[in-house]
Amino acid sequence: MQSIVSKFLFLLLNQVSALSWKNAFRLSDFLRWSIFSVGRYRKEVIRQNLKNSFPEKSDEELSCIAKDFQLHFTDLIVETIKFRTASPECVRERLQGDISVMDKFYNDKTNIIYLMGHRGNWELANLFSSLCFKHECIVVYRPLQNRASDQWFLDLRTRFGAKLVPMDCIFKELQKPRDKPYCVVLANDQSPNPKTAFWTHFLHQDTGVFRGVETIARRYNLTVLYADFCKVPNKRGYYHVDISTITECPKEVQNNAILDKQLRILEKDIEQQPHNWLWSHRRWKHKRPECLKPEQTLA
Repeated sequence: MQSIVSKFLFLLLNQVSALSWKNAFRLSDFLRWSIFSVGRYRKEVIRQNLKNSFPEKSDEELSCIAKDFQLHFTDLIVETIKFRTASPECVRERLQGDISVMDKFYNDKTNIIYLMGHRGNWELANLFSSLCFKHECIVVYRPLQNRASDQWFLDLRTRFGAKLVPMDCIFKELQKPRDKPYCVVLANDQSPNPKTAFWTHFLHQDTGVFRGVETIARRYNLTVLYADFCKVPNKRGYYHVDISTITECPKEVQNNAILDKQLRILEKDIEQQPHNWLWSHRRWKHKRPECLKPEQTLA
């Protein structure tokens, strides 16, 4: 039965992928209504996340952000399906920005860890990275439990040569010899295990952060870059990337300074375009363990 359902679902996805962009966004409008107005998908989670993150904003302002996020969310769904078969030209057209810093590091034979938050369309960002960067792109991901769905996303993310590596295997992967510089691509704004997280203040809330980025950067002496993907105003489905350098000397900066700087940049980017983040995610579902004193979070 599960096999039949999966085949029907993938047939449906293929039909959506074949739609024009205009009709795809018409579908997104319908999905926004059905998911949020009818289904009320995580409306309380979204409302509470926004209220806690922007205590200075009025209820009316928060409602406007929530409505804009809802459409952004369903746009992400149809865009991701479209990018499963989109041409390289389409990827380059819909995500643009100055990536000359990547060419510089490649020419200097510098290995990189390239951080993102869940802003813009991260599936498009992955495709763009593997298509436009000269580095070997190694995308860190978490495998899905459903094998058919996991394979669908694997096929999507590796279309232009990226290598997908589960987080649990990344250290072993980076020990392999390579013929050219590599770039580790990952998003680092999910909710981690509270006992092993770095705890700090982010968007007015006590927030745990994965330590993996800093551990990888220090162990392999990787230059750390951060990429923000903002939505282009009044151009639905178009994004702009802005790349900034967090550090070129990860072993020399203070412990947790990489994570802290990343969060400060992400925080500012979210404040400038607040609907462009994954507010439906239960980002703050964990609380700081009482055994972790505030001074320990800086160690």
